[in-house]
Amino acid sequence: MNNYFIILASGQSKRFNSSKPKQFINYKNKALFEHSIEKALDSKLFKKIILVVKSRKQIKINLPNNILIINGGKERSDSSLLALKFIKKFKPNNVLIHDAARPNFSIKLLKNLVNSLKKNKAVIPVILSKDAIKYKIKNKLYNLDKNNSFLTQTPQAFKFKNLYSLSINEKNKIQDEASLFIKNNLEIKFIRGENSNNKITFKEDINQNKTYFGIGFDIHRLIKSKKLYLGGVKIPFHSGLKGHSDGDVIIHSIIDALLGAMRKKDIGSYFPSNKNKFKNIRSPKMLIPIISILEKNKFYINNLDINLICEKPKISIYRNKILNSLSKLMSIDKSIINIKGKTVEKLGLIGNENAIACETIVSINRYE
Repeated sequence: MNNYFIILASGQSKRFNSSKPKQFINYKNKALFEHSIEKALDSKLFKKIILVVKSRKQIKINLPNNILIINGGKERSDSSLLALKFIKKFKPNNVLIHDAARPNFSIKLLKNLVNSLKKNKAVIPVILSKDAIKYKIKNKLYNLDKNNSFLTQTPQAFKFKNLYSLSINEKNKIQDEASLFIKNNLEIKFIRGENSNNKITFKEDINQNKTYFGIGFDIHRLIKSKKLYLGGVKIPFHSGLKGHSDGDVIIHSIIDALLGAMRKKDIGSYFPSNKNKFKNIRSPKMLIPIISILEKNKFYINNLDINLICEKPKISIYRNKILNSLSKLMSIDKSIINIKGKTVEKLGLIGNENAIACETIVSINRYE
């Protein structure tokens, strides 16, 4: 297995109309480029994955050792050539080049591409056009037969030495690596691409699937001689929350909201209070398996809105710590979490500082 995977993620994304390059936009709960990395890793087909970016400072996550980051060039073709020059020292047999703006390809496609390289020097996934195609020459329009017209996709797969030889001698910018083979009248193996492997070019290309909502609520009495935990964070306070577990009302309400959105019953169905094995359990340990259920059912979180209802402690003091805790526990960006503190104007059990309550609303989507 001497395959290398190059991900081009250094474009300016002018058509995406955003202050942030589209390859770093949050898409299905990850930066756009992360989807390509994840699938390349999961495929176990590649010795090294090379991520080409405008600047290393753009990468805010820790990456495995077999992912190498290099700076790209002005044009796509410049970045591609820089990556090819970089991996030349590894003496690769095969190389796949992919645009980070295509996050929805499958591992099956990767395997088909690599297998097809056994008998071919260039393998390109294509799909037929769904639309009528026109082209213009000197202000005159012509029709193309869409049945004989192909839309090329990435990843594109090549024998390294052939692609490198063509790329190093090309003086003009190219749209994709297949163009080099076509320009030089060299044979290309076309294989069936995937309609879902769409390129994200404009903001509207980021599809919004059906959204599901869930609501959660929890309340516990405050008692002396117990530690107070909120959102997985230990809060300095004179009392803690009474409960079979640590009584963390924020995490409990999040769990019920997620279960409600997935239509998976309630927190008591998974952590019954009459089971001794859950006595004094820390709430983060309760949340982790619920997140696992979320992921196994191919859901991701869109938005999390939390109301902590109490007179004291003041949530504003601990908001950032709680946000960071929840972000880490659920592996989501803290920008999609909101926490608000609400009082009840000294009324009732909560108003007399004898209890704390929390309500949460969550929206989730399903991966395509």
